Amino acid sequence: MNSTMTPSAALVLEDGRIFRGEPFGARGTTLGEAVFCTGMTGYQETLTDPSYYRQIVVQTAPHIGNTGWNDEDDESARIWVAGYVVRDPARIPSNWRSRRSLAEEFERQGVIGIAGVDTRTLTRHIRERGAMRAGVFSGEKLPTEQEMVQQVLDSPPMAGADLAKHVTTPQPYVVPAQGEKRFRVAALDLGIKSNTPRMMSERGIEVHVLPASSSFDEVMNVEPDGVFLSNGPGDPATMDHATELTREVMRREVPLFGICFGNQILGRALGMSTYKLRYGHRGINIPVVDVRTRSVAITAQNHGFALEGEPGQRFETEFGAAEVSHYCPNDGCVEGVRALDVPAFSVQYHPEAAAGPHDAAPLFDQFVGLMEAHGA
Repeated sequence: MNSTMTPSAALVLEDGRIFRGEPFGARGTTLGEAVFCTGMTGYQETLTDPSYYRQIVVQTAPHIGNTGWNDEDDESARIWVAGYVVRDPARIPSNWRSRRSLAEEFERQGVIGIAGVDTRTLTRHIRERGAMRAGVFSGEKLPTEQEMVQQVLDSPPMAGADLAKHVTTPQPYVVPAQGEKRFRVAALDLGIKSNTPRMMSERGIEVHVLPASSSFDEVMNVEPDGVFLSNGPGDPATMDHATELTREVMRREVPLFGICFGNQILGRALGMSTYKLRYGHRGINIPVVDVRTRSVAITAQNHGFALEGEPGQRFETEFGAAEVSHYCPNDGCVEGVRALDVPAFSVQYHPEAAAGPHDAAPLFDQFVGLMEAHGA
């Protein structure tokens, strides 16, 4: 029973729908875009994924926090979600690597969450109405419903949001190759996850991670054998600098590989347009079909925007022919593009896939093969 002395919480959607619950983590107010994630596991990796910047994540799995919080599985240096919505948080975490509970980590990092929400009903609502602006309000005395809705309506939408600059590294850094160094890659950090350079490092690649604002000259000063475009948050239509940089890379015919946000940027560089999905793809159980082989991979994804195109579509570009190489059988969404006359390809999903699945990991081997062929 709520009172002015008992902490309470509310998730408020821009269409006026309100879900009441209990405070989870820090108290206060946070605003963002309400989206749902269907992963049954991997909440720590989700929370620390920079692609979730300015998003209030709803977990469809009812039990969250069972394995607590460890110091090994972070995908970046901090939690990036704007807020977190769960149904039934674990009272006592149970895992040999756990160092503290999820609620304790939220309090430590100032993350505002809400628990006790009917996340099944909430997810169905978002599926029907689409991802939308929202706010989580928690504390001993909440604003009126009208005041909360107005705060949400006054917040900026995700469409048109230029967010990569808020999550990119401020300074370049190097992840050395494990064992013998075979290649050097310049990775444009648009919101990169830790496991991405780690997986390239395992393949003998020295990874130079560069800020999103890096110029073409700064990228080429690395003397890269290949260029990598990372995942990241926001609207790809705002990324004119990264798109033009990608065109310059292709003009030099330097092997290029992009994932997620990087897929949308490569698509834009090839002349494709982007649009906002109704509720996006977020989870670790999303099927993708390779047009050439007809093989299906179960993938990890996190994107609210996509490229315009049809499965298998071929089209002409400034750089020669290109094709839509992958698609999602659930909705026909473009999941990959490939240039046919210059060494460049990308996928919409996450082959680094922390915390799984690992069906798409061989894409890093394809990138290695592209660099081998180009250097031969």
